[in-house]
Amino acid sequence: MPDADLSILNRVYEIILDRKQNYDERSYVCKLLNHRKGMNKILEKVGEESIETILAVRNENHAEIVSESSDLIFHLLVMLAANNVTLDEIAAELSARHESMKRD
Repeated sequence: MPDADLSILNRVYEIILDRKQNYDERSYVCKLLNHRKGMNKILEKVGEESIETILAVRNENHAEIVSESSDLIFHLLVMLAANNVTLDEIAAELSARHESMKRD
């Protein structure tokens, strides 16, 4: 199975980081990052998208699984950026787990 080109995650994350530094009132990301509810608003969105992803899987709807999973990943990226967690840190953790899995 060929490796997927996941560089889009880096590009989306870079845009989120830019929005974090450069407020634009038209930006959905800026609205999330600066919402009056603070982190709770971002967490609400992660929770909402998690539930929608679960329902799409339960309904065995492939197109919805792809769509809702994309929404979930996007909101996870916003949450990570808001908490100053880098994708390098996530990649390092996944790599360490992968090495551990190979030994099992």
